[in-house]
Parts: sequence; C-alpha cells; structure tokens
Amino acid sequence: MKRIIMMSFFGLMLYACNNGQTDKSTDDANKIDMNDRGNEKIPTPGGDPAEYDPNRGAGKFTHVDIGNKLDVAMAAGGEKIYGVKCSGCHKVTDEKLVGPGWLGVTTRYKPEWIMNFITNTNEMLDKDPKAQAQLQICLVRMPNQSLADNDARQLLEFMRKNDGVK
Repeated sequence: MKRIIMMSFFGLMLYACNNGQTDKSTDDANKIDMNDRGNEKIPTPGGDPAEYDPNRGAGKFTHVDIGNKLDVAMAAGGEKIYGVKCSGCHKVTDEKLVGPGWLGVTTRYKPEWIMNFITNTNEMLDKDPKAQAQLQICLVRMPNQSLADNDARQLLEFMRKNDGVK
C-alpha cells in the first residue's frame, strides 16, 4: 500500500511540475538573424542556428543593460519573487536543492542568458548545451514559471545582489 501511495505521489509531482505543456511564446519579431549581424552560424541541437546564440541562449533577450550598480528596489522585488517561485527548488548558496544553487550564477552566465532561461525555460532546456548540462546534473526539468519580463529582470538583480554586487 505504501508503495502505491509513493508512486502516486511522485507521478503527481512530475505532472504538477510540467503538466505536458511546452512554451511556444517566442515572438518572431524578436528573433535575430545571425547573418545580419555578420556572425558565423553556430550549429545547435534541435534548432535553427539563426535563432540561437550560445552566449545569450534561446529567447528574446539580446542585450540587457544592467549597469555597474545594483538596483536595490529591483533586487527587493526579485527577492520576493524568489521566495514565492524559486526557493522551493533553488538555494542562494552553491548547494544544489532540486535545481542548482544560485551563488555565482551572474559570474558564470551573461544577463541575457539568465533572463532567456527564466522566461523561455523549455526552449533553453531543449537547445542550450549549458542548460542541458545542468539538467543532467539535477535530473529534474525546471517548469516554466510564466514570469513576465520585468519579473525576470528583478530576479536577475536579486541574483546580482546575492553575488555581491553593490
């Protein structure tokens, strides 16, 4: 009986985390043609190279101006979002919980990559080698949290604060 209950619980958890949906919200107007920028096309698994840049990942964010100073108000908003949407799976240390710890994330990845991963999770996990490597370590696919662009920007600022940006 215990075994049936546990199997049902894990099945429900898997269903709740992704419930079979995929994110198809990429706006065609925000796609980049790498030939227009004069960059060499980079072959990527499962996608058109014109849509993919390994430094920014897959998504609409091509440049995020973060400045040198921390935006304290945005970081506070990001901390609230983290508490509601992210803290169940991520720690602000380097310790893995369900997903990887966030300590040092802004030194390892560009702001565009982080924001594209937050807002375009499914496509990033399908196309980006760095996201796929994290998936191999964590073994749990991050569910799309349906966060707005401003929410993602606030989370980025909270991550920068966590990494010591003043």
